[in-house]
Amino acid sequence: MESFYIGIDIGTTATKAICFDKQGNVIKEVSMAYPMYHPKPDWSVQNPEQILQTVKDCITEITKGIQPEFISFSSAMQSIIAIDETGKPLTEAILWADNRAHTIAAKLKKSEKGKYFYQKTGIPIHPFSPMTKIAWFKEFDSDIFSKTYKFISIKEYVWHHLTNEYYTDTSMASGTGLLNIHTLKWDEEILDFLSLNPDQLSTVCEVTHQCKGISDDFLYIIGGGDGALANLGTGAMNKGCIALTIGTSGAVRLPIDKPYLDEQMRTQCYHLMDNQYLTLGAVNNGAIILQWLRETLLKTNQSFEVLFAEAEKIPAGSDGLLFVPYLLGERAPIWDAAAQGSILGMQITHTQAHLVRATLEGILFGLFQITEILIPDTERRKQTKVMASGGFGKSELWLQMVADIFQMTVETSQTIEGSAWGAVLIGMKSIGINIVIENKTGKIFYPNTDHKEVYENAFKKFKKVYPILKDL
Repeated sequence: MESFYIGIDIGTTATKAICFDKQGNVIKEVSMAYPMYHPKPDWSVQNPEQILQTVKDCITEITKGIQPEFISFSSAMQSIIAIDETGKPLTEAILWADNRAHTIAAKLKKSEKGKYFYQKTGIPIHPFSPMTKIAWFKEFDSDIFSKTYKFISIKEYVWHHLTNEYYTDTSMASGTGLLNIHTLKWDEEILDFLSLNPDQLSTVCEVTHQCKGISDDFLYIIGGGDGALANLGTGAMNKGCIALTIGTSGAVRLPIDKPYLDEQMRTQCYHLMDNQYLTLGAVNNGAIILQWLRETLLKTNQSFEVLFAEAEKIPAGSDGLLFVPYLLGERAPIWDAAAQGSILGMQITHTQAHLVRATLEGILFGLFQITEILIPDTERRKQTKVMASGGFGKSELWLQMVADIFQMTVETSQTIEGSAWGAVLIGMKSIGINIVIENKTGKIFYPNTDHKEVYENAFKKFKKVYPILKDL
């Protein structure tokens, strides 16, 4: 009898449940979306109950006619929910994109204490981190802070309702700004700074932690954060690979075998398992900028496929049109929640297609700026493959643009949803399945050297824009 394994990816805009066989072939998949709310300026939140119900609905749908060996989880990182002793949310799920803590983060970032905290956690001081959000509650909402039994992520909220446990894996915990990346334990000095005790956080466990469901027969595996699992799922935990993911946001992640801390605090560091770590940079402004462009600026109902087809006819460099897409502030490498977007070089000859192409290029320039920091040596970059995952991996135009802008070979995995497959690989390790999984390469894109110079020049301009405009 054939065995089946389910990976569930709790994303920022949707939850995806994917059923795989032992070889990684997709048997069935389900996706259900939910909204993000912005009740106040700088706030980005979601309804925890809505996400919990969506996850449950995905489990119900994906398991129809299937009894999986296990269900393992991936999740978007850096969400935080305050709950009371009954497990009831006292707040919405506050997301990575929420900038309410920007004044606290800006002050702490400039201090010696902020630099010290970064050296402990590998997480830059920025309002995206749960640490700064908890500091915000302590200072600006003492009523909620005093009533809080625990601060947990949306993944921990789901896990608790499925298993009755308050646990979090080291992969998720290492993104909070609260976990000491060297000891893989909650950092006592940071908790003291926040006036928290360890009991107000979940118990830290390995990504292979498992538990039976309290109201069903499923074996649940806690899994990890979506970024680390995307590396694992696309085969980018090997040397000579770097993972590029673009979903709502985006990230570039390089596998390493011990914690790495950047002297300028530009990069993050996450743990996966054992001696597997990632140094990375994540951006706020991924495909969500394309959604904004279509709905708000262009006000069109044309599909992205149609828009991309038009953009493909525009030459590399968008005839001088340059878009710096910091619409949601920015994380790596500038770590400025107040950063703003800019469109430069606009001429009367530019069209809708130019705007679309310049947007695609601008998102990639932001991600290449991180890649330059992670792999500063040009020759080493040429020898390193980019493993692509996330929704953008379905666009050949965008993938070729990555190859051209990065001047690196780009490979897609046949499993585009690498985070869900990474969660399944963790689950297999948890139940003792020791099989060698060869990553199935999808399409390969090689750099077009004809575009090298125009992109190099455009990228030089891109890097100059923010430093010039930030003080204005």
